[in-house]
Amino acid sequence: MNLSLLSSVAQLSSRELLVRVKELAAHEREATAVLIAHLAELDRRRLYLAEGYSSLFAYCTQALHLSEHAAYRRIEAARVVRRLPVILERLPVILERLADGSVNLTTVGLLAGHLTSENHGELLDRVRYKRRRAVEELVAQMHPQPPVPPTVRKLPSPAVGGETQGAPPPSLDARPPTAAPTPPAAPPPARPALVAPLAPQRYRVQFTASAEMYQKLRNAQDLLRHQIPDGDLAAIMDRALTALLRDLARQKLAATDRPRGSGGLARGSRHIPAEVKRAVWLRDGGRCAFVGPGGRRCTEHGFLEFHHVVPHGAGGEPTADNLQLRCRAHNQYEAQLYFGPRDAPAVRETRAPYKAPRGS
Repeated sequence: MNLSLLSSVAQLSSRELLVRVKELAAHEREATAVLIAHLAELDRRRLYLAEGYSSLFAYCTQALHLSEHAAYRRIEAARVVRRLPVILERLPVILERLADGSVNLTTVGLLAGHLTSENHGELLDRVRYKRRRAVEELVAQMHPQPPVPPTVRKLPSPAVGGETQGAPPPSLDARPPTAAPTPPAAPPPARPALVAPLAPQRYRVQFTASAEMYQKLRNAQDLLRHQIPDGDLAAIMDRALTALLRDLARQKLAATDRPRGSGGLARGSRHIPAEVKRAVWLRDGGRCAFVGPGGRRCTEHGFLEFHHVVPHGAGGEPTADNLQLRCRAHNQYEAQLYFGPRDAPAVRETRAPYKAPRGS
């Protein structure tokens, strides 16, 4: 990478840049598929040993300078390729899918333990252009896992002088307590939140809660003993989320069981009537309604805002016909298209000096 390359890229038109980026992405996918094919053969011959590396992983990270994550994904795919048949002396199906972009390395990793010579063609067809969550749900359908027991455990506190600060609170599950392991000298890294499918219509949810949230869970268990005698956390969270969604729908979408008629709009008002919000949300399906020149609609469901097709500043009224849902990014994008970028210098006229009228 040098300044001349950056300069040549900066000279491309917007259309040329889009075309070029797609071409480069296609070349990268093809190069990745070819690299995996070569790694599979290198692994079969174990050539990394003669080069002074104890494993293919060490060779990829130290000789090829791949990141640990990139090396792991490519080795995983290479070993799946070695197990699959070569059809008519062509590349295995998995390499063809990687090259054309219909599957990616994440998808291959999720399916690695489930692909066989008999089912690989069908499975790879079923996951074409699927996102990670859809692939995880497919795997859960094929190999459902048992439900996980509801548990809450206190994470180790930072050690001071070799001792852990604070005693763990009582468990929220029904199992007898077990002896706590000796805490490490330093707190473990924070675990990311997890939502993973276990079986059809069943998910594992894991996250770290604050002490305040933990106490709220305890209080909810106590108050709901008549309705939920065993204090099941999943049932309590389901009730809490149902109430939260009902409240959010009332705040953001003016949702109500008893809608009232509108008293009419004052001309030039920015206020969006409740019935208009409801109509726009239902019509657009709770999703950004921006459609690009190629006909692709934005898939964003979060950070949604009500967008005036004819801007309010240009006389647009808050009616269902003039309002659409937009994610924040596309709402700002269309505002810049109409009004220009925010950092553009404002044009200000010099105020004329005041002169008193004659005869005053």
